[in-house]
Amino acid sequence: MTINNEETIRFTVFLVTFIIISVWEIFIPRRKLRFLKIVRWYGNLGIIAVNSLIQALISPLMVGTVAVICLENRVGLFNIFHAKYFVVTVIISIVILDLAVYIQHVLFHKISLLWQLHKMHHTDLDIDVTTGIRFHPIEIIISILIKLVIVIIFGIHPIAVLIFEVFLNAAAMFNHGNIYIPVKIDGFLRLFIVTPDMHRVHHSVLKKETNSNYGFNIPYWDYFFRTYKNQPDKGHLDMTIGLKVFRKIKYLKLHWLLVIPFIKER
Repeated sequence: MTINNEETIRFTVFLVTFIIISVWEIFIPRRKLRFLKIVRWYGNLGIIAVNSLIQALISPLMVGTVAVICLENRVGLFNIFHAKYFVVTVIISIVILDLAVYIQHVLFHKISLLWQLHKMHHTDLDIDVTTGIRFHPIEIIISILIKLVIVIIFGIHPIAVLIFEVFLNAAAMFNHGNIYIPVKIDGFLRLFIVTPDMHRVHHSVLKKETNSNYGFNIPYWDYFFRTYKNQPDKGHLDMTIGLKVFRKIKYLKLHWLLVIPFIKER
């Protein structure tokens, strides 16, 4: 598998998922948005463009590239010991990466310096498909470095990296989507994946709710580590999205999104 193929697959899945969720939000929304999408999407899509440029500049350090190098040079536990069952190894690798992302997310909430970066993700005053890919560039770089360490230690196969990265990106857009899913179906889906209603709780202005439902892909980490909250106290239609600070509309603009981590909260 070449890097070009990887980029094509990732972009194709991203685009298809983005279009599906965007259309779903138009015809069957979960909540009434407070702001016009054009107001928020300028900043959110701008951040995506900035992050894409940064990732292009550091492409030699991208996780998939390093996974290929590790495979070719037998670096990492799975590569050293030649795991016999490829499919099982891939599944275990994906679980390891997903746990790492969960732990990373918790740490970005618990450690003050990391929260300064991550809080930009939570300053969105509505929540929709673009919120799922609205992260500060420095946080993106740190996330890449963390995944690189995991890939090098365990010798994660490039196929596992590709599957995980594609699923993580698509899942983030899905569970941030402003889309309506019937309660019974949502309850069933929560047995396997993080749903929009489940993750939306995490974007509540109430701190006890913000510090819950950290998962992006599979829901089991929240269940196991007891960070799961079933529903927001005020219900999905009446809950307030965002933080108690940065509630002025100016903070939705691209240049403000980039500097929010360096602004002291008041």
